[in-house]
Amino acid sequence: MKKKKVYVVPHSHWDREWYFTLEDSNLLLVENMDWLMSVMENDPDYTGYVFDAQSSLIDEYLKIRPEEKQRLERMIGEKKIFVGPWYTQADSLLVNKESLIRNLLYGTRIAEKMGHSMNVGYLPDIFGQNTYLPSIFNEFEIEYSVLQRGIYTDQLNGDLNFTWKSPDGKSVKANNIYFGYGPGKFLAADDAYMEERLLPILEKIADMNKNTDNLLLPAGGDQVLVREHFPKTVEALNEKDEKHEYVLSDYEAFMSDTWNQEGRFTNEIQGELIATQKSRIHNTIRSQRYDIKKLNDIAEEKVINELEPLSSIAIALGLRYPQAWLDEMWKMLFDVHAHDSIGGCNSDDTNKEIVSRLKKVIRFADGCLNLLKKQITQAISKELGKESIFVVFHLLPAAYEGSRKVVLFTKKKEFLVRDLEGNQVMMDVLEQEYISGGKTIVVTAEGEKEVEAPGYYRNEVLFREIKLPAMGYETFEIVDSKENCYQAISTLNKCLIENEQYSIHEDYGVLNLYIKAINLLITDFIRFENVADAGDSYDFSPLKGDKEIYSKKSQVLSVKASAGVEIMEVEHILEVPADLDDRNTGKLSKELVIVTRFELRKGEDIIRVNHELENNVKDHRVRVLLQTTVEMPKYSFGDQGFSLIQRPTVNPYMENWRELKFAEAPVSIYPLENLAGTSNGDVTAAVITKGIKEYQVIKETGELALTLFRSVGLLGRDNLEWRPGRASGINNKVVYTPDAQLQGKMKFEYAIHFSKELKESQLFSAVERYREHSVCFQKQALNTFEERLDRFEIPYPVSKLPSRFSLLEASNKCVFFSSMKRAHDDEQSIIIRLFNPSSDEQSLKVTSEHVKLIVQTSLNEKDCIDVKDSVTIFPKGYVTLKLVMKENV
Repeated sequence: MKKKKVYVVPHSHWDREWYFTLEDSNLLLVENMDWLMSVMENDPDYTGYVFDAQSSLIDEYLKIRPEEKQRLERMIGEKKIFVGPWYTQADSLLVNKESLIRNLLYGTRIAEKMGHSMNVGYLPDIFGQNTYLPSIFNEFEIEYSVLQRGIYTDQLNGDLNFTWKSPDGKSVKANNIYFGYGPGKFLAADDAYMEERLLPILEKIADMNKNTDNLLLPAGGDQVLVREHFPKTVEALNEKDEKHEYVLSDYEAFMSDTWNQEGRFTNEIQGELIATQKSRIHNTIRSQRYDIKKLNDIAEEKVINELEPLSSIAIALGLRYPQAWLDEMWKMLFDVHAHDSIGGCNSDDTNKEIVSRLKKVIRFADGCLNLLKKQITQAISKELGKESIFVVFHLLPAAYEGSRKVVLFTKKKEFLVRDLEGNQVMMDVLEQEYISGGKTIVVTAEGEKEVEAPGYYRNEVLFREIKLPAMGYETFEIVDSKENCYQAISTLNKCLIENEQYSIHEDYGVLNLYIKAINLLITDFIRFENVADAGDSYDFSPLKGDKEIYSKKSQVLSVKASAGVEIMEVEHILEVPADLDDRNTGKLSKELVIVTRFELRKGEDIIRVNHELENNVKDHRVRVLLQTTVEMPKYSFGDQGFSLIQRPTVNPYMENWRELKFAEAPVSIYPLENLAGTSNGDVTAAVITKGIKEYQVIKETGELALTLFRSVGLLGRDNLEWRPGRASGINNKVVYTPDAQLQGKMKFEYAIHFSKELKESQLFSAVERYREHSVCFQKQALNTFEERLDRFEIPYPVSKLPSRFSLLEASNKCVFFSSMKRAHDDEQSIIIRLFNPSSDEQSLKVTSEHVKLIVQTSLNEKDCIDVKDSVTIFPKGYVTLKLVMKENV
């Protein structure tokens, strides 16, 4: 009988932080890497070691051991130590698609410079797999993927090797490590271990590999030290086991050897992988530590949608691209995006560091934005010879006409804004605050004197209908006036707000929404749900016997209106138990007060929603329930990567998951990147969120539930209602996480969108409107605290710039912006990425006076194809274009 070949892959799974801090991890890393290199050098039989596919480990190690660079470089180049393609192993369902792409871009480049980046998209432990990972791996010329979580056994069809395919048709050769990354962690050759543990595992793996005799045995674990005995153990196993041939190997060698026969594996698996059968996915980790998710959303928004495109415009204007600062920001974000970190399933100390890291990224981004905006605006001011100007930067590749909310400082209460052709800009002042100028210190011959500075006004302004050029800026002038040239928002004595698309009115404590375009009235369209959370940092868990508590009546606090916007503030009060003890006794001891702000802008097809509350309750979950009027919906949709994906409202495995011994209940609670909703052909209801990452469409009521947050106080807990067995994470010690109870004030933001048909272009257009993709700057000396660095002197490298500028324009309304940045290895070129979420092929033409050559490239920015006229984007696909810039304007 032919022997089965067992590929033993020694490795360390390296959590950057968890119940321990990043500092703890790095101290261990240096010690372990020192020892690993010594072992590999002294034992020629130790053929290779996988250091978890994370190039960040190179950065961290060489910070402390820079003298070891050539030694480490040699071992990576000789494929003795495997690193890359990731910088850190990100949770692919909780971060922006661009963050995943950049993670691989940095990870592969660093590993390649050290000699070799592992040709495997290694996914040993992340909590579910993004539907576009095969496509992303493909575009990084990564041929293989080895992954653990998210696959139903019946999807495998008898083979652990399969083709994994993305919605755009691109694929990767994959292997499912069915028993995880640690079945060979304690590999030994004694009889007891072989009979009780090793051989039964190999037998099961063999049964699931009908088309190959090659068996993969990952032999590692969390933060493990290299097992020096493995070569001798493999030798001993070969002497004792007549059925198997054991070889020390690596993932690249296993996949190459196993897939070398074309057509051997015919099974194909498509899409996201979030099955809970064999491994825990922690479906409800998306709502753990909402504060982290919200800060990450802010940080990604500032870096991807604001700083990088503005910096790209700055290149064309002759300013410096802040690459070194962006490198710092991205690496801090990659640390946050590791699966435990962004999940929030960490000790309080670690989560404090994560929050601090995100705040640092936001401050860095704000500072870089401030400098560029100020330098550009100063150069415009010199060109115009005007001081009191205001510049709006529009950071999408299509011209814009619509509303924009800005802050303006004025000397007088009365003022007007006009464009440089002299046309007055129609605007509403939503809030006006008089601010004392305070005192300034003047040095005189008699000494320092305090001089009273004149006061001024801070104005929150909504421009109603301004026109902005594609990927560029427009300049406006602020002029003192003798009379009000704007409409101030006023308080109305009614319980109704409306625009062309919607009206919201309160009637005897009930909020009703009327959708004008489809003549649909939704009664009691919003309510709040509160339940106990008897879970832990990984998973929400219902409490046996607990009943949902719903908000009942709403109370209108205020209604304000102007020509361009109408705003309603509403209060809901829920009487709830203070904690699990009160839940068990039924004692309603606390009030949870939620204040909601609805905003309807003129001409917009979205309802802007904000919730504010102060959480003084523990061990509970709060969701907002939005009525869709879709009766008994079978499916919901959510965006992921570059398109929408469809999901069942009731998982077919939910009925008998316990009998099937699933690792976790397959609840129909899902992640989203930007939007989620449901449709029946007559009505489509969707939400667009900022930092809210978990939703469910409830089949019985047709409501779309957004999890605002949940409060828990333990890292891990045994035997949850939806997750039987051991605690997740560290399970031999109780780790209390009082910070995860999220006591204090919180804010939540999202938008609601209704339409008749389910059209991808309409939904993603709504996302762009809500995200806005713009920044602005006023040249003024009244207030030097609104922007972070305005109080300081800075150089102005460019003396003059035009008052209006457009870098480029893309010509298809069904194609959407993903990112724009400087090319990774070319200072004179810009990368722009656009995507087509529809099921139809789209053609796109990019026009620009400032670009001398356009080429199509891949995500790794290496291979290039000249673009003669237009470029085709396949259904649910994307395109990466490299723009070679002309000389500065």
